[in-house]
Amino acid sequence: MSLRTFVRSRKLGGALAATSVVALSATAIVAGGTSASAAPGCRANYTISNQWSGGFSATVTVTNLGDAISGGWTLEWDFAAGQTVQHGWNGTFSQAGTRVTVRNPSWSPTVGTGASISPTFNGSWSGDNPVPTQFRLNGTVCTGSVETPGETPGDTPAARVDNPYSGAKVYVNPQWSERAAAEPGGSRIANQPTGVWLDRISAIEGNDSPTTGSMGLRDHLDEAVEQAAGGQLVFQVVIYNLPGRDCAALASNGELKATEIGRYKSEYIDPIVAILSDSKYANLRIVTVIEIDSLPNLVTNVSPRETATDNCNTMKANGNYQEGISYAVGKLGDIPNVYNYLDAGHHGWIGWGDTQEQYDNFHASAKLFGSILGRNGATADKVAGFITNTANYSALEEPYWKVEDSVGGKIVKEHAKWVDWNDFNGEIDFATALRSELVKNGFNSNIGMLIDTSRNGWGGSKRPTGKSSATDVDKYVDESRIDKRIQKGNWCNQSGAGLGERPKASPKPNIDAYVWIKPPGESDGASKEIPNDEGKGFDEMCDPKYQGNPRNGNNPSGALDNAPLSGHWFSAQFQELMNNAYPPL
Repeated sequence: MSLRTFVRSRKLGGALAATSVVALSATAIVAGGTSASAAPGCRANYTISNQWSGGFSATVTVTNLGDAISGGWTLEWDFAAGQTVQHGWNGTFSQAGTRVTVRNPSWSPTVGTGASISPTFNGSWSGDNPVPTQFRLNGTVCTGSVETPGETPGDTPAARVDNPYSGAKVYVNPQWSERAAAEPGGSRIANQPTGVWLDRISAIEGNDSPTTGSMGLRDHLDEAVEQAAGGQLVFQVVIYNLPGRDCAALASNGELKATEIGRYKSEYIDPIVAILSDSKYANLRIVTVIEIDSLPNLVTNVSPRETATDNCNTMKANGNYQEGISYAVGKLGDIPNVYNYLDAGHHGWIGWGDTQEQYDNFHASAKLFGSILGRNGATADKVAGFITNTANYSALEEPYWKVEDSVGGKIVKEHAKWVDWNDFNGEIDFATALRSELVKNGFNSNIGMLIDTSRNGWGGSKRPTGKSSATDVDKYVDESRIDKRIQKGNWCNQSGAGLGERPKASPKPNIDAYVWIKPPGESDGASKEIPNDEGKGFDEMCDPKYQGNPRNGNNPSGALDNAPLSGHWFSAQFQELMNNAYPPL
């Protein structure tokens, strides 16, 4: 029988990452050739994600090709060169001699037909660290290969790349493009790629709403295949429907109640996974931006902090943010051409890395992100990276001042009201530093960062052209800064904002791309209460008359007036964004 093993390597901070997609007999591996048909059983994918002197990290992803397993599972393999498992996740590990046995964790006893399990572990090695040659799932040797009905050779997914944006076009949403082009001057940016937001269950099929339009996910993907025209194309989709969504705000509250994690999995994530798994989309590079404004809320907006909300306390207690996000990462990450990026707030939200726990947002957030690994099939290998500044306004960098500056004998970081002890004044430095912290918390050393630049340009006539000469520290910062928000915590339809850097790949080291995930011209929230059937409440932070709360330092909201519901078209804001664009249009 002709069999195949595919091995590739990529740079991981100087270490070697080897991936072996294994279609094996009980006795041999034959490199090269084609994959033969085999009796359905299971398929094993063994990935060394990181390797160093004497140690390594690896994941075994096993897909069940037979009947559903409901009473628990056991995975076995042998190490041929004396390797040993030191610590494992996503299963209970044991080792006797060369034989490694992994049994299901208590929370995951089932493996449906076509579903996968992904035990992950750290191990030790000496001399050599070869890939195991055989895996057994409940005693069945994994010899099968996945065959999709109607699949043709051209539908086979390309090998994963380190940066999906490199060398690829990015999908232009025709519905947003049409709206933009209809605005005076809008044709200048109507060809820019933006994210497709799935903010409700009905958005998957298309619901004719002002938010998502009549196109469902399949419609967008079919259009993306046409836009690709045989080349490489990135399709950006926002996964945004957690139970108890947006617990610290009301403008983007969702349809699912805090306890409806079952609906989130079965009615939202599972149908998305089924569509994205269709072989006709296999050549697209699908970037999923997972759950905006979620996990950092469980650090910054829970008791005993002054900024706590009852809704965030509820979500921290029930664990459904971590449960939902890990489920999404696990399921979506099983699709070979999907690249998961998790939302990581922005520097004006979690940029504080204080040594005192009650003031530490930065390290605590990275630790919380790491806590999803090992749950519901979520592994480090299924996370391509993180995104910052999604739908926000934080500048990429401040060209004229630094938080370390000394003004009138005072350090800016310690004394300027705008900075308020924050370690950063821009998204590039923040994203770069957060990336390093995330690697310390279990994520792979080759993760990349995305930065949403759709509304952080801050151009126009009020943009400063140099550093202030003021000797008062607050006046110095206010006259020098390009970000003209009243306070960094202001997030809703900000007055004076402009389009930022146009989408581009690899703009800085470890930054995979600048992206426009938030489509310019779509509102952040209504400036007054508007009855609706979308589950969206009225948040006072969208009212230009509102004077603030502890989450924005009790400052005025800085929001534009006459704004519609979140996601609805806001022509006045679109015009302001174009007028204040930087770089200018």
